[in-house]
Amino acid sequence: MSFVVLIPARLASTRLPDKPLADIAGLPMVVRVAQRAQASQARRVVVAADDQRIMDACKTHGVEALLTRRDHPSGSDRLAEACALLAIPDDDVVVNVQGDEPLIEPRLIDAVAHTLISHPEAAMSTAAHAIESIEEFRNPNVVKTVLDATGNALYFSRAPIPWWRDGASADGQATLPHAPRPLRHIGIYGYRAGFVRDYPRLPSAPVEHTEALEQLRALWHGHRIAVHVSEEAPGPGIDTPEDLVRVRALFARA
Repeated sequence: MSFVVLIPARLASTRLPDKPLADIAGLPMVVRVAQRAQASQARRVVVAADDQRIMDACKTHGVEALLTRRDHPSGSDRLAEACALLAIPDDDVVVNVQGDEPLIEPRLIDAVAHTLISHPEAAMSTAAHAIESIEEFRNPNVVKTVLDATGNALYFSRAPIPWWRDGASADGQATLPHAPRPLRHIGIYGYRAGFVRDYPRLPSAPVEHTEALEQLRALWHGHRIAVHVSEEAPGPGIDTPEDLVRVRALFARA
């Protein structure tokens, strides 16, 4: 199995300024993420930065990085530029690891890459895990997915899917469906490099805007997304100052 990990890192963040450089147990967050990715089977791990300060932090700690434009509207556009700058062949697999996931499991990275390699009909891969609570199932901030018989995504939604029509309990409250198990989407993606370069040029899809989920663009245009179902929930990501405090505490106890 051969693949490249790309880590988009954008300095501007409305909820947590300078997020990639936030200190976690003595190292910048983006370096922590890269170190986790380096423990995977990837042949190469590269940070796609938008600021020289991220480049400097990566260089200080021996992490490969390249400078991309600041004005990209999405992480997918940054990945496309990185693939072009690195001259990654079209058929190579690229795994997009978010730069705010310092606790990501290397095994999950490997699984997402392997899932795409083993699904030649798919242009993308991602991951999901079983939802265990009705509160999580009904939470619109928790993205759900439903799969077909071959493990490809049928749809992603903020709505509780699949909805169990006859699943009301005796007191009238909704309960979790047993089969198929509801799945929570995990925000890690594998791509074929040629698809990464073409993706930003695909017209956006109405459902993409309705759900505010960029991956729906691929499904809208007929591309398949293979899904690895993990037995484990991922470690917490960092979006807010409160998230950063929690993750720092986890590192302090390790």
